[in-house]
Amino acid sequence: MPARHLLFAALLSAAPTYVAAQGTIPPAAEQVAAAVLPLPPEYRATARVLGYGSDGKLITLRDGKVMTCLARDPKAPRFHVACYHESMEPFMARGRELRAQGVTNAAEIDSTRFREVKSGKIAMPKFPAALYSLTDGAFDPKSGTAPGAKHLYVVYIPYATPESTGLSTRPNGNQPWIMFPGTPKAHIMFTPTM
Repeated sequence: MPARHLLFAALLSAAPTYVAAQGTIPPAAEQVAAAVLPLPPEYRATARVLGYGSDGKLITLRDGKVMTCLARDPKAPRFHVACYHESMEPFMARGRELRAQGVTNAAEIDSTRFREVKSGKIAMPKFPAALYSLTDGAFDPKSGTAPGAKHLYVVYIPYATPESTGLSTRPNGNQPWIMFPGTPKAHIMFTPTM
């Protein structure tokens, strides 16, 4: 066997379970358990969860309130789950809708949503709204954890700027910073080691 095939075989055998599970739709209870994992514990039992039916289409797995969580997309090559405040749903749902229509360019998705926010078609929150996510690693249904996953925390503040928040537009160590300033998608990024 050529060396590159041996290396590939070794990498494949050492790969986390989410690689092998790509394309497989886990049971609803497992999707829910993984989807709510990024949230603070007090929100996990009551969050709304969107996940995937046996046909691979996004469905509501569990109704809830305050936070909406997205289960891992079975077609995605890596583990990623996210939860956001319910006030962000119109903006997030429109992004999903555009992707379902075949729009894959992130700038085009954003420019469409920004126009629709400006026209009043999409309502944005009038107050800060949190998003929590986990990326990479793999969900272990036996332990209910995601070893190796990286946390990301953001707080959306539509149209916030460095001047309105006192935050930099660049990451600097473990200091919070503002991303997409002055847009409907403006949000404060937090480093998980804070």
